[in-house]
Amino acid sequence: MHIIFETPRLLLRQFTETDAPLLLQLNSDPAVVKYVHELPLVTEEQAMNIIVNIILPQYKNELGRWAMHKKDNMEFIGWCGLKHLPEKDEIDLGYRLLKKEWGKGFASEAAQHTLEYGFNKLNLSLITGKAHKKNIASLKILEKLGMNFIREEIEDTCPIRVYTITNQKPLA
Repeated sequence: MHIIFETPRLLLRQFTETDAPLLLQLNSDPAVVKYVHELPLVTEEQAMNIIVNIILPQYKNELGRWAMHKKDNMEFIGWCGLKHLPEKDEIDLGYRLLKKEWGKGFASEAAQHTLEYGFNKLNLSLITGKAHKKNIASLKILEKLGMNFIREEIEDTCPIRVYTITNQKPLA
């Protein structure tokens, strides 16, 4: 298991091809994918395709969406991480949790530590966060993290709000 980092309550690790059932469990819930531009997954083959073609290639740059587990029982609860979007030359902060874990502070905790990882370990200068403009819970997380609202735009037919945060660490 390749662990990226731990938080007080969570462990974040790289996905592997054996995690297709976990990704299917997460992305098959219509409530979980309601505000993203994806249809719910219905097969493990679809989940495997996402892992192999979208998630795993990001790891070569120390970026990626990382599987999120509760430390006390190692239960999978979702993912969080940084993804390079080459079409916009952005590093995107993202997170997604099982519905039963919403409202417990896990997304905020994982996202805060992900920002710290991006700034302190990877020396990134800017990280972007985006959420559907009706996804109030996710927008509150981005604001709680200290991200600054930049603009509204349409991305993949979804009306989103774009936030950014800059690395406050002085350059060496």
